[in-house]
Amino acid sequence: MKSIRTKLKLNNKQKTLLAQHAGYSRWCYNWGLSLWNAAYIDGYKPNPRKLREVFTNHTKPLYPWMKNLSSRVYQYAFLNLGEAFKRFFKGLGKYPKFKKKGRSDSFTIDNCGKPIELNGWSHKLPFIGIVKTYEPIEVTTKKITISRQAGDWYLSCSYEFHPTTTPKKTDVVGVDLGVKTLATLSDGKVFESVRSYRQFEAKLSRLQYLNRHKEIGSANWRAAQRKIARLHRKVANIRQDALHKLTTYLAKNHGRVVIEDLNVRGMLAGQKLAKAIADQGFYEIRRQLKYKCQWYGSELVVVDRFFPSSKTCSNCGHVQDMPLHLRTYDCPDCGVSIDRDLNASINLRNAVGSVVNACG
Repeated sequence: MKSIRTKLKLNNKQKTLLAQHAGYSRWCYNWGLSLWNAAYIDGYKPNPRKLREVFTNHTKPLYPWMKNLSSRVYQYAFLNLGEAFKRFFKGLGKYPKFKKKGRSDSFTIDNCGKPIELNGWSHKLPFIGIVKTYEPIEVTTKKITISRQAGDWYLSCSYEFHPTTTPKKTDVVGVDLGVKTLATLSDGKVFESVRSYRQFEAKLSRLQYLNRHKEIGSANWRAAQRKIARLHRKVANIRQDALHKLTTYLAKNHGRVVIEDLNVRGMLAGQKLAKAIADQGFYEIRRQLKYKCQWYGSELVVVDRFFPSSKTCSNCGHVQDMPLHLRTYDCPDCGVSIDRDLNASINLRNAVGSVVNACG
């Protein structure tokens, strides 16, 4: 399956309708969580199906305004609540919390088992009607999720995708991820860091400073919060664009992509480079490579994190300490002088035989 997410072009009436559906979903989710907690205390074992039956037969008739909204919304709200509890019991997430208005507003609908056709720039959605997008879409899906971020609404869905093996320019490529440059490949190609957060850090700090004395809940406070959210979204979009271009290039043009198993959590625990490392998105690169290599018929190879890629000479194999401030590897044995990141990427390419973990 492949997923897409695109921005919607809406008028005020449509925005109001989507906000009502998002509020409906939030209300049902919180109602279900409250009933789930009460039932669990009384010794019962609730599940989404029982919640739906109680809601349909006893609660929904008490609120006439719910008849004006899609009934699929509350069904998916209970399913999402059930999935949240499954993740909690498996140790994959925290105990579900009550949702708040304005935070992660979203809802999911389908076409009662029939496929939803998204063709071109305008799309007919179940119960919602005709909506427009800023880019053409040609997919067939079973359900769609509409969410709000920084005051704008987005449509997301998944659809069947058939992987295709693309022609490869290189059999094996080593990729060294860094802070100075986003990625250095063993063939010498360098992807520069966009440093999106660093670009807008001063502006973001200024907006937060101006918002410090505004009354929470006032119109000025909401406007300021919207500006801050939009700037955060811009920072994230710039970073995501750079990461997608990098990972797509690697997966499409190389038979094997060799990266290092970085301890990102441990790196973020440091005080000096934590902000710069978080701005790069190392874990996101590995996550994208894992599924894109499957899409385009390549293999992702992950080398053990203790492999001395930066300390080893790529020419003769000599090992020496390399503090972070040294950007050039000067080998005392063979006399080679090479860029630190390029040397590490070449070592990763040559370390395919000592792979500890492989994903493909």
